[in-house]
Amino acid sequence: MYKIIKKQELNPTVTLMEVDAPFVAKKAEPGQFIILRVDEEGERIPLTVADFDRKKGTVTIIFQIVGGTTERLNHLKEGEYIHDFVGPLGEPSHVEGLKKVAVVGGGVGCAIAYPVAKKLHELGAEVHSVVGFRTKDLVILERQFRAVSDVYKLMSDDGSAGEKGLVTDALKALIEAGNVYDEVIAIGPVVMMKFVSLLTKQYNIKTTVSMNPIMIDGTGMCGCCRLTVAGKTKFACVDGPDFDGHEVDYDEIMKRASTYKEFEKREREEACNLFKKEVK
Repeated sequence: MYKIIKKQELNPTVTLMEVDAPFVAKKAEPGQFIILRVDEEGERIPLTVADFDRKKGTVTIIFQIVGGTTERLNHLKEGEYIHDFVGPLGEPSHVEGLKKVAVVGGGVGCAIAYPVAKKLHELGAEVHSVVGFRTKDLVILERQFRAVSDVYKLMSDDGSAGEKGLVTDALKALIEAGNVYDEVIAIGPVVMMKFVSLLTKQYNIKTTVSMNPIMIDGTGMCGCCRLTVAGKTKFACVDGPDFDGHEVDYDEIMKRASTYKEFEKREREEACNLFKKEVK
């Protein structure tokens, strides 16, 4: 059992939890993930390690409430316990040796991008962070990103936060202003990573993307996180989650991901109705 030390609502659909998990915190690195179960009969879900504190023995997770399990997880309070919390799993992000990097995050994907930006900053790299959200009400981790970024660009679809536009608009402006990046690291919705990769390919800039968004089982057994990279089949949870952004077949991923939307919606509605009955 793993105690929830801290719980914070980052926006109406995204929650941060700091969990007492000293053995996971001891080994965790940016880019890795954990598998958790809310209770003994719960579904196993993968969540990225958003931060960790080796001294305190805590691991921070940030999740979006999209299905039944995340709805149940969000109903837990500080002082309560998560039944299983296993990790760290997956390959850490490879950031050693990089001198100047653009880290691009979209939506809740910023929770994955932040620890990468933080690690780069700690290693002495120049970090340019470009983050995007639909509107100001959905902005997360602004203070944390600013603290580890030499340049911070906040974009929003409607212009209510930062500059109006897409992350690709800001990234293109930075490149055309003369910034030469060793690498661009993009983490967010699959469609966002696709267009960041299309942009950087024009400038021949090495680009790494995280396939965390498509993971389900976390072990490779379910096959739902399979993707095609450079014509070969890979599994995000065991071969990644990081891949060469210029070699990923994004259209294949997006087509498969759309299959689960109605199922996730139905499971979340059932979980909500269950909690409403319990309250009554």
